Amino acid sequence: MTEEGVNASAPTGAGGSAPAAGHLPEHQVRRALLELLAEVGTVTATVAAERLGYSSGLCSFHLRQLARYGHIEEAPHVGGRARPWRLRQEEAAPADPSPAAGFGQLARGLEDESYQRWLTRRDRAPLAWQRDEAFSAVVYLTPEEMGTVAEAVRRTLAPYQDREQRPAERPAGAEPVALIARLFPLLPEAAGEDG
Repeated sequence: MTEEGVNASAPTGAGGSAPAAGHLPEHQVRRALLELLAEVGTVTATVAAERLGYSSGLCSFHLRQLARYGHIEEAPHVGGRARPWRLRQEEAAPADPSPAAGFGQLARGLEDESYQRWLTRRDRAPLAWQRDEAFSAVVYLTPEEMGTVAEAVRRTLAPYQDREQRPAERPAGAEPVALIARLFPLLPEAAGEDG
């Protein structure tokens, strides 16, 4: 089975072993699967297919690719044919043990990779799509206000988010658009810290 940009016979490491965790070309199904795993923790191909609107075979293929490249792993289960998957658990406990923390690092890598790919392809895109919108700001907020701003961004996006699962809801000409918003405090260094 092959699909755009990824062949089922993906490269192996030295001696024919599976490749180490690392580069796996971005794909909308894999991105959706990673987001789903971050949300629910453990998922089978069948459940993923039901939640995301793809076939179970397609979800199974991409789950295996994510596992092959070390991004996810098979979750413990008791017998049966169902293979539950989860985000890969690190051997050493991370500073933030939540599934969202591991997903955050992976998502940032995928975001950066997607943006770099966009930059190399932008001049070949249709004229209407050859620009992007970028902005940044430093504002002074309380923790509560930072939460309010984040919620305002979520509310703004809410009317558009179900279009991925419901293609019929998309207007003509709609394409996937990445929106990345990070709100974080720029706290002063503690006394005595070297900077």
